[in-house]
Amino acid sequence: MSFKKMINEEGYLKMDIDPAINLIEEIKLIKKKKNAVILAHFYQIPEIQDIADFIGDSLALAQNAQKTKADMIVFAGVHFMAETAKILNPNKKVVIPDLQAGCSLADSCKPDEFKNFIKQNPGHKVISYINCSAEIKALSDVICTSSNAVKIVESFPKDEKLIFAPDKNLGAYINNITGRNMELWNGTCEVHDLLTIEGIIRLKIENPDAKLISHPECKAAILEISDFVGSTTALLNFTKNNNSKKFIVATETGIIHQMKKE
Repeated sequence: MSFKKMINEEGYLKMDIDPAINLIEEIKLIKKKKNAVILAHFYQIPEIQDIADFIGDSLALAQNAQKTKADMIVFAGVHFMAETAKILNPNKKVVIPDLQAGCSLADSCKPDEFKNFIKQNPGHKVISYINCSAEIKALSDVICTSSNAVKIVESFPKDEKLIFAPDKNLGAYINNITGRNMELWNGTCEVHDLLTIEGIIRLKIENPDAKLISHPECKAAILEISDFVGSTTALLNFTKNNNSKKFIVATETGIIHQMKKE
């Protein structure tokens, strides 16, 4: 069968796998043969998380890969995450199971359009959130994560003109905390943007004993009523250390698996 015939109408690889095959054992054998390490983002499905060598957010995963002696990095995540792993591990082969695995936030910031945005705001330093393509990173002065974004912004003088990209919700959240007036690229994560204040309030009414914890990529109204706002890792740590037994989690559902395990 040719490779083209193995691709279905949606563009995904279709595979007829013998049910007698133990997939987990086969993956372990190939991993050992290739001297590979498997990295899985918190947002992956539980089965992928459970077979991974490292689980975490995108930057932590790329940094963990630096510490291994593996020749190959298998990144179970989206395209920009694999790019980041390659940037930090230039001498290792980095592969991604699905080359079409995109991120709506990263895709919302096209290099040519972003170049024009920078030209329209001369004299500005450019801070880009790590959830962007390698091309956008190359156009930036500093790259931040959701956990250190406030610290990065505060490291610039108060009168420094700043551009923040690509997430306008995260940028607005930082502006609110720091009192800055950064120029924000008009990009969002479609998953976090789907979360509505009406839906969150309904959940709070139905679960009055629950703490609302949110990722800063959510809309401002949701962040305003949250008990805690933080990165994916920070949200996980909050559930581990807080006395509450119930949480409303405003982010991708994949993190719930690790929260339950912890």
